[in-house]
Amino acid sequence: MDLFAPPTQVRVEQSTKLYLVPSTFGEELEADEMPLPTSATALPELHAWTMKFIVSVVEVWAGRRQPAQLISWCHRVIYMELLRASGSQKEIGKIKSIHQSEPLDGICESTALIRYGERLRAVVIRFEGVDGRWLCTALKMI
Repeated sequence: MDLFAPPTQVRVEQSTKLYLVPSTFGEELEADEMPLPTSATALPELHAWTMKFIVSVVEVWAGRRQPAQLISWCHRVIYMELLRASGSQKEIGKIKSIHQSEPLDGICESTALIRYGERLRAVVIRFEGVDGRWLCTALKMI
């Protein structure tokens, strides 16, 4: 008898979505000034873009490229750090490898190994997809 059978529940599969909250570095912004998160599918291909960015940063650190060329690729806090480090290396480093992970849609965390002579250095970078472009929100050489 179907009268006494427990009702069947239709289970709807939901994909979990975690969203990026863009970095503001403590700045108080109006609602209309807040950066808008962008999905990685709407952004340039990540590996090629990361390679282009890290090559440019290594050239800035060696004093061979103007930091102003990266102003639209970096948050202004990171850009100011890049200005201070401009010309701090004696030579242009050779990029050995790049490792990337995407913990959330629109976020990329990368580690690049760079050889300076006999020394190997690691550079950690965080990119966030905001306002239709990749934006560097963390850049540190270890």
